[in-house]
Amino acid sequence: MSITANWSYPTSIRFGAGRISEIADACAVAGIKKPLLITDRGLANMDITTKTLDLLEAAGFGRAMFSDVDQNPNEKNAEAGVKAFKEGGHDGVVAFGGGSGLDLGKLVAFLAGQTRPLWDFEDVDDWWTRADADAIAPIVAVPTTAGTGSEVGRASVITNSVTEEKKIIFHPKFLPAVVICDPELTVGMPGFITAGTGLDAFAHCVEAFSSPHYHPMSQGMALEGMRLVKEYLPRAFADGTDIEARAHMMSAAIMGATAFQKGLGAIHALSHPIGAMYHTHHGTTNAVCMPAVLQFNRPAITSVIDRAADYLGIAGGFDGFTSYVDELNASLGIAKTLTELGVADPDIDRIVAGALNDPSTGGNPVNMTAENTRELLLSFV
Repeated sequence: MSITANWSYPTSIRFGAGRISEIADACAVAGIKKPLLITDRGLANMDITTKTLDLLEAAGFGRAMFSDVDQNPNEKNAEAGVKAFKEGGHDGVVAFGGGSGLDLGKLVAFLAGQTRPLWDFEDVDDWWTRADADAIAPIVAVPTTAGTGSEVGRASVITNSVTEEKKIIFHPKFLPAVVICDPELTVGMPGFITAGTGLDAFAHCVEAFSSPHYHPMSQGMALEGMRLVKEYLPRAFADGTDIEARAHMMSAAIMGATAFQKGLGAIHALSHPIGAMYHTHHGTTNAVCMPAVLQFNRPAITSVIDRAADYLGIAGGFDGFTSYVDELNASLGIAKTLTELGVADPDIDRIVAGALNDPSTGGNPVNMTAENTRELLLSFV
């Protein structure tokens, strides 16, 4: 089976090895004539980034990059990115990288034409309608990791550097016009990033599948996304040059991010404040939280996880599934506790408060209260 395809759902996706060669055409299709490539500092000088800039320049699209992007991007990064966009006279963004580059790139394209401040567009009620939709610049997204799925998302997760809170900025036009998913771009990822991003995709699928809301399309994508992670993440981790495994993991990332329209839950509700306060890698933090959250939700999700375990070929129902998660984490070198993750003496009260204020709680199968969330967090400190 050829792992090359053109998809139109949830947006226009060009999937397959070597398809970064189509970056100039993707910009043209999106209506971009002078793109600003936005990525993170770690990718700024890598060969895959240089190659992409070379392709754009050779096709007459100029050569411009902004890379002042933190691991957990914040409003300062956004302000600097908007400044670079305006001063360069750009008319669109190539959002390039993992979750941080993709989220910040989408946000710059959104903010550059707005007159209201960033936090006026937080994902609260219908605040997104405050935006001038016609002023949002077009976006081409190019993921270089297989995890967040931000390339098919309608939001960006941005840290408020003052309050140390992660906020979701939403607008339907955050969804990129064109996505290029080229598994060759992920070959250079180090093992710990392969593991952390892959488990982020898995967390999206697990939480979407467990969410009590009705969305059978998301349910199907979440289930198949879990299968792809189970079969191909160990292979991608063991051999970073395994293009087949890398490709299937990119599919799993897209599926997880599309599926979680059904809802996320306590894994993300806890991971967001931990990441904002202690600057931990998002996907890895999700993985650390997952075993305890599965047990926390056990009364509400046993039958659901039983079905997932059966589909995945895992014996033992819920207990077999949770044992599999423990074994997968261990095989990928994931910490078992926040202390092992490097979060020493965490501020429990602030994390709990942040978790309870996180939008992800709306998809959790069990109601999160201050008391039970505190007990949950203490179980893996």
